[in-house]
Amino acid sequence: MEQETRCGWCLINEPMIQYHDSEWGVPSHDDGKHFEFMLMEVMQCGLNWNMMIQKREIFRKCFCDYDFKRIAEFGEEEIAEILLVPGMIRSRRKIMAVIHNARQFMKVEEEFGSFDRYLWGFTDYKTYVYRRHQEGEAEARNEL
Repeated sequence: MEQETRCGWCLINEPMIQYHDSEWGVPSHDDGKHFEFMLMEVMQCGLNWNMMIQKREIFRKCFCDYDFKRIAEFGEEEIAEILLVPGMIRSRRKIMAVIHNARQFMKVEEEFGSFDRYLWGFTDYKTYVYRRHQEGEAEARNEL
């Protein structure tokens, strides 16, 4: 993708450019990918997305390749191990939130057949592009 068609926010480094070009705004129907992004959003709180992209492999290692069914079973022992991983964001509350979200994710999956079906049901499987976000501004509110 040519630089002129890229959003300015991704131009800080190669991993962010790759994320922009191959994932950002690309529709997904994979529950594992949905959970991965939800996990990264939890970890991002108070930080920045570049850091999440940089720590993605650490998250993958700490959270069983984003396997929400395995994560839902985590307890104190796993939390303690995760807190010791070099480079990991050492926030017990964030780790506990990821575990809680895995359990809730499974409830949604149970009720709707998949998290994907639940999520895409809000848009009738249509993709919406928010131009303000593309221009670097956050969408505080939208028609959905």
